[in-house]
Amino acid sequence: MMIPPLPRHIVEDAVRRALAEDLGGAGDITSLATLSEETEGRYELRSRKAGVLCGLEPALEAFWHCGPDLEIDIRLTDGADLETGAVILSIDGRVQPILTAERTALNFLGRMSGIATLTAQYVKAVEGTGARIVHTRKTTPGLRAFEVQAVRAGGGAAHRFNLADAILIKDNHVAAAGGVGAAVRAARAHAGHMVRISTEIDRLDQLAEAIEAGADVVLLDNFSLDDMRAAVSKAKGKLVLEASGGVDLTTVRAIAETGVDIISVGALTHSAPNFDLGLDAV
Repeated sequence: MMIPPLPRHIVEDAVRRALAEDLGGAGDITSLATLSEETEGRYELRSRKAGVLCGLEPALEAFWHCGPDLEIDIRLTDGADLETGAVILSIDGRVQPILTAERTALNFLGRMSGIATLTAQYVKAVEGTGARIVHTRKTTPGLRAFEVQAVRAGGGAAHRFNLADAILIKDNHVAAAGGVGAAVRAARAHAGHMVRISTEIDRLDQLAEAIEAGADVVLLDNFSLDDMRAAVSKAKGKLVLEASGGVDLTTVRAIAETGVDIISVGALTHSAPNFDLGLDAV
């Protein structure tokens, strides 16, 4: 799978901040104390389990930021399926900058590959149903672009990236606006013609109100499977139906089989385990 690169300024800024956090005021005092500046070596970055690779952009930026003269041979690309022991890249050059950048590079790779791997499990679980798995905004502050990139690498689809992307009327908006219909009509009057409007509902009887008011998307929040099937029967083809809440790997297939179009999964970014990779001398 071909994953479009992130904008350079986002990668550079995040990696600079991560390196500054790790280096502190005095730098990598261990490498400076134990290695001469001329010491050279060769290292391989390997996967220690099966999964999906993501995070090469920030990892490479970390290595090249610390050692612009390092020679890096990239064997695999983001989105690649990993087997245990797979060699992702090799690095030749001065050891000091390699070891200084190692943890920052592995932190990005571990976080992003963990998200990509978990996303791929969800995508596989709904295979053949037509439902798409999407992320939410439950991301690590400052790292959303990287975590959303990882969802894409795992085969997930794009959702709303930020508050300016689309109007998503949540339960608190509905309560304050005076109901689903009132909230959707107010949003429609405010929004430009290019802006899509989604509204959350938590009861089946709110669906007709959302349709009549002109919602483009209805988010079925914590609906039972029977109520999801009823919503699909009433609204399929009139708007996009998104299921959210109570979604995990044991429930996602049944949710997809109700006929909903989209399943949003906060766990992709807030609960993905870190992926195990290592940088080894060879």
